[in-house]
Amino acid sequence: MLLFTFVKITKQIIKMDTFSLTKKFLFIFCLVWLLSCNTNNDAKFPENDQSFTFVFMTDIHLQPEKNAVAGFSQAIDSVNKINPDFVITGGDLIMDALGQNYDRADSLYNLYIEIEKRFNKPVYNTIGNHEIFGIYKKSGVEKNHPEYGEKMFEARLGKRYYSFDHKGWHFMILDAIEDTGESSYVGLIDEKQIEWIKSDLAGIDSETPIVISTHIPFITSFMQILYGSTEANGESLVVTNSKEVLELFNDNNLKIVLQGHLHFIEDIYVKGIHFITGGSVCSKWWEGKYCTLFLDFGICFLNLISGV
Repeated sequence: MLLFTFVKITKQIIKMDTFSLTKKFLFIFCLVWLLSCNTNNDAKFPENDQSFTFVFMTDIHLQPEKNAVAGFSQAIDSVNKINPDFVITGGDLIMDALGQNYDRADSLYNLYIEIEKRFNKPVYNTIGNHEIFGIYKKSGVEKNHPEYGEKMFEARLGKRYYSFDHKGWHFMILDAIEDTGESSYVGLIDEKQIEWIKSDLAGIDSETPIVISTHIPFITSFMQILYGSTEANGESLVVTNSKEVLELFNDNNLKIVLQGHLHFIEDIYVKGIHFITGGSVCSKWWEGKYCTLFLDFGICFLNLISGV
């Protein structure tokens, strides 16, 4: 049996300096997995050679304005104090490349790469919509530009989708952004990536626990919470073929889907899978609270314990 403890915003990690933010606190989620038959939520977690911690932080929206560099730097400092095994970023690393000219987009990527070096541990980046270069008409960028679209991310930060293993867990970083070719994007895992997922899953044991990171959510209650229970999610807010993608994991052990994009914090538990939307480092793009319904600043701290 799997014991899962979800602790909502219980610990203040760092008080930020008095730059212009409505709320000046950075918070942490604690998500604890126990592969155990113990159902006592107060159980102490034994030390285990296969246990580890990592941080999921999404929607940074780094830019030289609005004290974003100071805010992101303090977030990094707090992560370094936690001393996780590694960090997964959930996309929207910069603000932004969609509608900007080359010089602006180039400078933002360079800024992120420089500040990212302050992490003490490895960082695995997920691509977000704001990393896609020049697809909005206002950018003035031609489609034949060598770094157009997702190519800028690939040239600067590496593969758009990939996987890695850590202490018995398999991590899959996905690209959930699809350029429509009409100055917009939708949430979609494309066919080439679907074939890659099939191939990647074929190389691991069916019992291996899996964590996915996707910028655009597979499943979310965002619109229902904001506007009412019958409100639909738009195609730019969710992955439109998430059902098809999730069915690829039917014979595997998918445990967690980490999500971003919405600046919204939630944990949806469905069919043994936790769909965790991780809030945002920047809240309302470094201008305070995003929405009266939602919390401001968030980092997800996950402690995975195997073989207990």
